[in-house]
Amino acid sequence: MTKILESLERYYDAVPRVGGARGEDFGPLTLFVQEGAGWPYYARPALGGADASVADVERVLARQRELGVPEAFEWVAETSPALRAAVEAAGLHVHEHPLMVLDPAAEPLAPHPDVRLLGADDPLLAAAVAVPALAFADPGTARGEAGPAELAVAAADPAVEVRRASLAAKLTAGTTAMAAAARDGVVLCSGLYNPVGEVAEVVAVGTLPSARRQGLALGVTAALVADALARGAATVFLTAGDEDVARVYSRAGFRRVATALIAEPPERP
Repeated sequence: MTKILESLERYYDAVPRVGGARGEDFGPLTLFVQEGAGWPYYARPALGGADASVADVERVLARQRELGVPEAFEWVAETSPALRAAVEAAGLHVHEHPLMVLDPAAEPLAPHPDVRLLGADDPLLAAAVAVPALAFADPGTARGEAGPAELAVAAADPAVEVRRASLAAKLTAGTTAMAAAARDGVVLCSGLYNPVGEVAEVVAVGTLPSARRQGLALGVTAALVADALARGAATVFLTAGDEDVARVYSRAGFRRVATALIAEPPERP
């Protein structure tokens, strides 16, 4: 288990840099800052660094406010156990999420008939980019209200076109891969994986709330896993939103190995 967590730490340190972010050194902490359009990153423990103090966390928070980026920290509880107390003392709220790794002995799921990989020029790419935001705005596994009409509105947002163009460039470069489930030209679920060396992380798997409970997230995840393994990944992992979602991923062969922690300012009443 220690070797797995060590490989994940190296991945966590590398993937923002591959994604176009620069790392700013704050001693025991590294703040990743996106350069240009793309994912707004976070701060996390420096690779091989010492424990961070409250003052270290506050220095990073001040820099995040200066840059106008999210005040966010992400780390693995078992790898950096002392950080939680420091970020909580600095006023942040910590969320716990199951960290899961694919069991190499797991039987692969059968391909889902509605799921396929998307290329950079795929006409469904904009909708596939928009689906996860609708999914995460209504978390959980129960069916929700948002459906094709809401997706059409979301996909027309100019901000989605910026994200689509950024994603298309990454698909072309091979630094990410995307799969989607679609019926009659409507994207119902989508997700990504980001490979670095022999490690790949499955991220942003989200189902249109009105289309939940049809096995679409499992189908998308299975397609991403199959592609990652075919491209040479030795370790495939993901972070589940909660225990209910983790049980879904366990059906795809993922097993919990640790707890991922995300810290951010508490919600204001």
